[in-house]
Amino acid sequence: MDIVVLDGYALNPGDLSWDGLKKIGGCGNLRIYDRTPPDQVVPRIGNAEIVFTNKTVLTDEIFAACPSLRYVGILATGFNVVDTESAARRGIAVTNVPGYSTIAVVQHLFALIFEWTNQIHIHSESVMKGEWVASPDFCYWKTPLMEISGKTLGIFGFGSIGQKAAGVALAFGMNVSVCTRSVEKIEKSGLNVKPVSLETLFSDSDFITLHAPLTNETRFVVNSGTLAKVKPGAMLINTARGPLVDENAVREALDSGRLGCYAADVISSEPMAADNPLLGAPNCILTPHIAWAPKETRNRLARIAVSNLEAFFRGERLNRIV
Repeated sequence: MDIVVLDGYALNPGDLSWDGLKKIGGCGNLRIYDRTPPDQVVPRIGNAEIVFTNKTVLTDEIFAACPSLRYVGILATGFNVVDTESAARRGIAVTNVPGYSTIAVVQHLFALIFEWTNQIHIHSESVMKGEWVASPDFCYWKTPLMEISGKTLGIFGFGSIGQKAAGVALAFGMNVSVCTRSVEKIEKSGLNVKPVSLETLFSDSDFITLHAPLTNETRFVVNSGTLAKVKPGAMLINTARGPLVDENAVREALDSGRLGCYAADVISSEPMAADNPLLGAPNCILTPHIAWAPKETRNRLARIAVSNLEAFFRGERLNRIV
């Protein structure tokens, strides 16, 4: 039974091991590609029965051209890259890896918040340029600094990441407001958070963080209308999905000063396009989709992906989408 990994570089650029896949009983040849362009997907899958993908799209046409396929393992949580309806019709099992990055994403969220409130990069650069050496005082600061204790963190979406973020924020002495359709999640969490409407979330929060999946309802939930309601000077953070925000509207809000800061680890189209409106925007902090990238996080993902396949061989439905 052959296994093909279509785009393994993002998960494992060389610092992890593929031994877990190699050791699965009953598997024959393991072929791993760093990246696979669209015109090479079908020939690379060939007669393989098992395929793993991260961002390589698998469509109905691809499934039709690869009739040996029995299993698709998605090396991520989101599964929009796979035509799951077609897979279900054709009897192809599809799994994903939920929850592996919760801790890492929340860590990145607060790293972005602290970069804005404490201005670490600016002050480190200042010291390295010799400005502390030349200072007449024992300390100085080049920008206003801010405590987060007592400020309000507004969370849009209250799944595992939103709940973990709320817990960390409460530990820092923040007030936490949550906008979610699943109010019962708030009750079950046992966390001292306040359910609010979307309008109140934007108007009352000092920090707004997005932790909802991308759906027809959540696409462009951040737009010129919601940004018009934002508390002046507030910070908006997006570590979820790029298209949750209208980036043109965010750029306008940054240029006008209405929005204090936009920080994101995701963008509308990845890799980032050269004409993206956020390039060069004031008070904008962007990282290249690295919240999931700590080695420990990626290793956890790889282990769960292997466990999913082992469960499939045992006839079990671990992390099955279809």
